[in-house]
Formats: sequence, C-alpha cells, structure tokens
Amino acid sequence: MAFSTFGTLFRVTTAGESHCKGITAIVDGVPAGMELTEADIQPQLTRRRPGQSAVSTDRKEADPVTIQSGTEHGRTLGTPVSLFVPNNDQRPGDYKEMSKVPRPSHADFTYQIKYGTRASSGGGRSSARETIGRVAAGAIAEKFLTEAYGIEIVSWVSAVSDIEATDIDVNTVARDAVDTNIMRCPDQAAAERMIEKVKAAKEAGDSHGGVVECVCRNVPAGWGEPCFDKLEALLAHAMMSIPATKGFEIGSGFSGTRMPGSEHNDPFIKKGDRLGTVTNHSGGIQGGISNGEPIVFRLAFKPPATISREQATADFDGNPSVLATRGRHDPCVVNRAVPIVETMAALVLADVALIQRMRSGA
Repeated sequence: MAFSTFGTLFRVTTAGESHCKGITAIVDGVPAGMELTEADIQPQLTRRRPGQSAVSTDRKEADPVTIQSGTEHGRTLGTPVSLFVPNNDQRPGDYKEMSKVPRPSHADFTYQIKYGTRASSGGGRSSARETIGRVAAGAIAEKFLTEAYGIEIVSWVSAVSDIEATDIDVNTVARDAVDTNIMRCPDQAAAERMIEKVKAAKEAGDSHGGVVECVCRNVPAGWGEPCFDKLEALLAHAMMSIPATKGFEIGSGFSGTRMPGSEHNDPFIKKGDRLGTVTNHSGGIQGGISNGEPIVFRLAFKPPATISREQATADFDGNPSVLATRGRHDPCVVNRAVPIVETMAALVLADVALIQRMRSGA
C-alpha cells in the first residue's frame, strides 16, 4: 500500500513513476464555476520541467498538461479534476547498473526493503518526476487563492552551498524578478556566483544543496487548526514531503533561539482596519493560526544523491562495489524546486481556506 493523497477538503491524489507512460493527478474540492484551462496550469509545469538550463538535468520534457475531466466550456464543474502529463524522453537503460547496486543516499535501498521490489529505472515514485502531479494540482489551488483572496505566493533560491543571497525584500519580491536568471535567485550578484558553482559541480560529476525561501502574502488571519493541524505543521508536512528536503523553518526559525524574548516578540500595531505586528519573527503564524502578516518560511534541500562521480559502496548482497551512475540528473535541485514549493504551499492554503469556510458557514 502506498499513500499518495494530500489534503482534507482540497485534496490531490497523484500516480506515476519516472519512466512510466506519464503522471496523473486527480484534484478534489475545486469550487464549481471557476474558469480553468490548461493555460492556467502550464506555466508552473514549464518552470518545473527538466532540461531548461545549464544548471539542471539534460532530460528534455515539455511536460504539456491535459485536463481530462472536471471542466466544461472552460469552467470547473465542482467534480474531480483529472490531469495528465506524459513522459516522453525516457532512457531506462541508463539505470542498468543500479538494478544491483543501490545509489548512496537515494531511495533504492529503502524502497526495496519496504516493498520487496522497486522501479529500478529512474527511482520510480522517489524521482522528482513525481512532483509533476503536485505542481499541476497546486497551480489550480493558486488560481483559486488569487481570485478568492488576492493571495500571492512567491518562492526563490536564497542559498546554494555556502553562497547566500542577501539583497531580497520578502515584502515586495515578485516572480518576474525571481525568473530573471536560471538560478531563480533575485539577488543578481549572488545568482551569478551560484550558477558558476553549480556548473562546476555538474562538470565534476558532483552536486550541491541549497535553500528555497517562500512568502505567502495577503493570507487572512484565522486560518489553521490547533492543536495537531497547526498551519505551520501543515506547511512543514507539505514541504518535507518534497523530494530531497532535509529541513524546514518558519519566521525566525533556528536563528530565533539566539534572541531574547524581548527582541523576538512581535508587538501589535494598528494597520489600517486591522491589527498587525511591527516585526514578523513569528513568520505570519501564531498558535498555529495565521495572523494576517506574510507567512515566511525556508526549506533546505540536500545535494542530489545521484552523481556520476565514482563512489565506493556495496551492492544489495553486501558485496563491495563501485558505482558511477549514468543518466541525466540535476547537479542542484533548488532552482527547479521553486514552483514545487509555491504550489505545495498553495495546496495547504487552499485546504485550510475551505476548512475555514466550512467553520464559518460561508
């Protein structure tokens, strides 16, 4: 049994492996009457797709999405929306060596132990191809949130290895600024250094990790359910389900542990017709419930496990082995992870929006 459903009221179920015929997503809970065509979904899939730059995998996929059900005449029916994206540029032969030797730090070993079998070509459901369904569904969630609440969700690369971006304002950064370079870092000086570092790793058959930061603006106060479904807990669940993630922090995060309470507390102030805060160390969430300030969080991605550099390891029988993987793999995933983070955040917010509507009877 494999659980591939996320959400409560706004819910997505995904299916598909890296080298099967394609990826499917079924989205429940999309409100009826919303304008929706493939053109609303495709931009985020295009931002996520492989082969788009010199710092990503060389696999070439256009990832065109098809809406198979749930709409008529360009509007949603309130019934499940079924989406499909084909796999076209497949090379399962590239993974022949990995049929007997599990890749260090990848999921080959754990999938084999758990299920007694695995998709040896491309990693199956542990591949980043799995995220296509999330992104397609999340693009629908984004459209709903924008139209119903004016919510803006923007993610960007804030670090690659030891290179950190500093010249970014979370209150104003926009997607067009993020997309001005292939690293998706709006700090141009830092982006140039990141690009060179990732190119060098790709040339050396190695990889690098990094950090993606995200801001969700105009989220109404009052969203989130204490105690176990706190909004930051739902976001952490969503973000840590993305492949290659190793850490999540919100607001001040770990740096807040070095501050006294007198500095860390966010004093209240009148902002127009609502109560707001002077600072935002809470990251827009207090007590697990949104407070109306921007929700700001960061997500750590490890260096991709699949590298072409030779590694001393062991085969499934425990015999010493040397593995140098073939195939086409990302030397760093953070730039392609940007739309994945945005759309997963949208799935969480769309779900809690519907839960809040149910609570208020709206």
